[in-house]
Amino acid sequence: MNIHEYQAKDILKNYRVPVPNGIVVYDAKDAERAAWQIKTDLAVVKAQIHSGGRGKAGGIKTARSIDEVKSNAQELLGKTLVTNQTGPSGKKINAVLIEEVCNINKEYYLAFILDRELSQIVLIASSEGGMDIEEIAEKNPNKIHKEFINPLIGLSEFQARRICFNINMPTDLINDTVNIIMDLYQCFIEKDCTLAEINPLVITEEKQLLALDAKFNFDENSLFRNKDILEYRDITEENEKELEASKHGLSYISLDGNIGCMVNGAGLAMSTMDIIKYYGGEPANFLDVGGSATEENVSNAFKIILSDEKVKGIFVNIFGGIMRCNVIANGIVNAAKTVGLKVPLVVRLEGTNSELGIEIIEKSKLNIYGVKTMDEGAKKIIELVQ
Repeated sequence: MNIHEYQAKDILKNYRVPVPNGIVVYDAKDAERAAWQIKTDLAVVKAQIHSGGRGKAGGIKTARSIDEVKSNAQELLGKTLVTNQTGPSGKKINAVLIEEVCNINKEYYLAFILDRELSQIVLIASSEGGMDIEEIAEKNPNKIHKEFINPLIGLSEFQARRICFNINMPTDLINDTVNIIMDLYQCFIEKDCTLAEINPLVITEEKQLLALDAKFNFDENSLFRNKDILEYRDITEENEKELEASKHGLSYISLDGNIGCMVNGAGLAMSTMDIIKYYGGEPANFLDVGGSATEENVSNAFKIILSDEKVKGIFVNIFGGIMRCNVIANGIVNAAKTVGLKVPLVVRLEGTNSELGIEIIEKSKLNIYGVKTMDEGAKKIIELVQ
């Protein structure tokens, strides 16, 4: 789960990490009041969307007067902002953060991230923070420094101190930076983050450290024990189909292809997408109906897949263990009749009651193609779509 910048800064304040004074507003008429409250001659108005690259896309504006704060807020609120991360459709700005302007002397990059290949948390830092950190990582990887954290020991203070030396943090600010790093790590662990990023961490002309921008990602499987984080969820930022799927207990992720996939089990779903790609097709989604899906769930899954206009065919790949194939078959037939299926449908059923499931599909006399293997199914749906 992602959250907005202003929400990330609320969390940072709770973990003693210094941030600029700022107020979030949802209506331009409140911008003037917010500017007076933060008591600053200069202010920055920042679009709040779940995306990086806002500055380059015109989503961050500096205001030199109260009137400019209000006009900048009016310009941004309700606008669709297109960044290098949103895709061409962009994202609508429903809130802006009015924040004091800082006298920046130096910018740094600081983050904790979960490295899934190593099964470790990694501390990453650079002396070159700011908007172009991705480019720096690609062209000057020697400026990116890492500390790998032993999961049994946790982050050691000497590792935080070593990072400070590696990024050439001024000597008189090393202790303060170490405290920020240790506090950010505590936040990462306690809130079950997969990413906790401060970019940039700045030194002001007044020799003060501030987290000027922040980004957090959280493990959705842990939200049951982090109810305070769940309250930050902004459903307007989420994919409509993914949101609808979650209401029915389905795991759904939209992709860019034209072959809809309905599978039970995450591993089988990944394998199904892989084999479609292998034979030259493009999956339109990842959809896992789970190991104990009902006929109703299967029907809902079909409706969600077909709500995607890009879908030109569907491949259903089910292995019946706990789930019975005849239940899946009934769900497929009923859904096909309900939605008036007009795209090719290929079904592979294997496992518990698979023969009964195939019989139900054959008796339906619908335009459904039954196959026995994943290879056969992938080839068939690609052939039909093409």
